Amino acid sequence: MKYELTIVVDGKSAAAKKKKVLETLEKILSVYKGKIIESKDWGVKDLAYKLGKSTTGAYLYQEIELDPKGVKSLNDKLRVDADIIRYLLIKKDK
Repeated sequence: MKYELTIVVDGKSAAAKKKKVLETLEKILSVYKGKIIESKDWGVKDLAYKLGKSTTGAYLYQEIELDPKGVKSLNDKLRVDADIIRYLLIKKDK
C-alpha cells in the first residue's frame, strides 16, 4: 500500500533532526520491507501557533510504500520520537 507521510520537526537545529528522523524512518521501513518512493524537504516555516516551545517547524514529505502490518509499528515509533513535533500518515488513493 502507498502512504503519504508528512513530518514536522523543530525548526531550530533542523538539519540534524531531519537527518535523524529520516534514518529512523528508513530503519523501520527496512524491517517491514517498505520503501521511500518520493522524498521532499519543504523547508522551515513559521507555525500557525506555538507547539511546546517551538515557533518554527521543518517539514518533510515522504511518499512511502509499506505493508499494512508495518503501519501500526510506524505510527508507534513516530508517536514517541522526541524530535517529531507532529506527523500525519494517510493512505494514498489509487
